[in-house]
Amino acid sequence: MEPAVKYTLLKKEKHTGARLGLLETPHGTFETPIFMPVGTEATVKNMSPEDLDKIGATIILANTYHLWLRPGEDIVQEAGGLHKFMNWDKGILTDSGGFQVFSLANSRDITEAGVHFKNHLNGRREFLSPEKAIKIENYLGPDIMMSLDECPPFFESYDYIKKSVARTSRWAERGLEAHRNPDWQALFGIVQGAGFKDLRKQSAQDLVSMDFPGYSIGGLSVGESKDEMNRVLDFTTPFLPENKPRYLMGVGTADSLIDGVIRGVDMFDCVLPTRIARNGTCMTSHGRLVVKNASYARDFGPIDDNCDCYVCRNYSRAYIRHLLNADELFGTHLTTYHNLYFLLNLMKGVRQAIKDDNLLEFREHVFEDYGFNKENAKKF
Repeated sequence: MEPAVKYTLLKKEKHTGARLGLLETPHGTFETPIFMPVGTEATVKNMSPEDLDKIGATIILANTYHLWLRPGEDIVQEAGGLHKFMNWDKGILTDSGGFQVFSLANSRDITEAGVHFKNHLNGRREFLSPEKAIKIENYLGPDIMMSLDECPPFFESYDYIKKSVARTSRWAERGLEAHRNPDWQALFGIVQGAGFKDLRKQSAQDLVSMDFPGYSIGGLSVGESKDEMNRVLDFTTPFLPENKPRYLMGVGTADSLIDGVIRGVDMFDCVLPTRIARNGTCMTSHGRLVVKNASYARDFGPIDDNCDCYVCRNYSRAYIRHLLNADELFGTHLTTYHNLYFLLNLMKGVRQAIKDDNLLEFREHVFEDYGFNKENAKKF
């Protein structure tokens, strides 16, 4: 049986581990590395599917946990799956719900069978097992789906992480056996192991032996330093097959996207660009810009003078500031549109730099000439 998702390695950058690839999915084929906007509740906040198409999004992420609790996976299935439900005809990836269970839910009780918890909406007791997570995702109908994993804090003890990795591997195997639609939905395994090289290696080897069509790297961007994250990526990606896509979960700052690509990552997602946009914070080629600040009240220039997005071509900082301070929803639409365009356009530049074998020069340009030095990169 042909896998639902096929990855072709087109080129490796001459000076780094960066990869230019082609990812074929049931809803489109596109080049990687890519950034995936997050549509938690089957919508990217403040953006329509038409907006996402215009800015070049090729695949978005939806959240299994939230859609399971509301409106329910059965309703989404009855609607014809997520693509029809939300009117999006390109790629969709769903996470397993594991991260949300461990970060949002109260009174968690982890057992070999799964996780008992109180959901954050009404306090009702719920249970999520590897098999149930896969069943929900099968109903939702994304192109790519995630195995249920345990998401321990990065700085847990070695002994705890070792047990957690073993459980995640067992859960991955159970989820793989429960998967009913491998011909049109690709199931990825999730590599865990915190900051321990031997445990990351063990996790990767366990999952690779199960021959998943792709592999996610979890348990990062959860409080550790960026240097620590890069260190983990340095020793983790070499454990993963070259002919399968690699997805770093929950990363969306400009510096970390580039540094992740340098270390061989193909796919990224993060709520950051949409979340900070709702507070009036814009990602620009000069660093962070809080457009709600009083200093922009009479600034009639664009958010970013190096950006050619629809927002920067048509609206001023002063106008957007006015909208935000007047609680007009159009203001958050404009900042969200710009931030997502910024990251998608950044990744377009990354892909071109890989083609040209000058990714390190591109990185230096972004970090220095564009203002993403170590000090202000942390502001994102």
